[in-house]
Amino acid sequence: MKDYLVISEEVKKALKKGKPVVALESTIISHGMPYPKNVETALNVEKIVRDNGAIPATIAIIKGKLTVGISEEEIDYLGKKGLDVIKASRRDIPVLVSRGEDGATTVAATMIIANLAGIKIFATGGIGGVHRGAETTMDISADLEELGNTGVNVVCAGAKSILDLGLTMEYLETKGVPVIGYKTDSLPAFYTRESDFNVNYRMDTPLEIAKAIKAKDDLKYKGAMLIANPIPEEYSMDRAEIDSVIENAVMEAEEKGIKGKDITPFLLDKIQKITEGRSLEANIQLVYNNVKLGAQIAAELSELE
Repeated sequence: MKDYLVISEEVKKALKKGKPVVALESTIISHGMPYPKNVETALNVEKIVRDNGAIPATIAIIKGKLTVGISEEEIDYLGKKGLDVIKASRRDIPVLVSRGEDGATTVAATMIIANLAGIKIFATGGIGGVHRGAETTMDISADLEELGNTGVNVVCAGAKSILDLGLTMEYLETKGVPVIGYKTDSLPAFYTRESDFNVNYRMDTPLEIAKAIKAKDDLKYKGAMLIANPIPEEYSMDRAEIDSVIENAVMEAEEKGIKGKDITPFLLDKIQKITEGRSLEANIQLVYNNVKLGAQIAAELSELE
């Protein structure tokens, strides 16, 4: 494994001493927004993790190495390279490693690499899920499969609202993944604080969530807990407005024949343009909110262990 996995000295020391560490993905850097906003956001995310008592571990594939805790220079490198960096999910990891190429890790890939390093908490924006029309297209994100298999617990603002949230919850139930609502009974829908679907359990403190994670680990359950953290109220978008925007974007994607891994970036870009950038600001703020909670949970978990 030492030929493939590179862990920064800071992260390595923190893990060895049992200090809290939070994994962070790199897709948001290369595919989430333009340069230099992407780099600025990534560095702010790391600062928020530190300010809340944990060590950030941004994860990416750099020249074929599974890198846990990439440097500021590597963050800038991914930010400048942008869409030329391959968006890496589970299926891509062995190929990128064998070819010595770069990869910006999705939720699934970040979970896999974080697990190899021994990190238990990962904070992101929103997870992938079951796409609308999946009953005929079978378009289901690898994120859901990873949540059922890999013990890295994910803090997010729910599933992206471009997805079929009902089928996503059904899939998670089939995989035995508990969905925890942080101070909420309703499943957040990324841009909005509520949806038509409920979480499995509500928990109101980071300590309560950390205790549940420890119990899961002590019982040797495989898979993750999904912690759904609503976007801060001041940045939440009007539900009727965003639903209408998404419907229009989905219709345009169908008309243009856009599908597979291209559908999510197309829809998010379209939504950003229609909302004149408000969706991008909401996206950034919900990520900040999630990494803060992720750091708090990691800190509590380290005390319990």
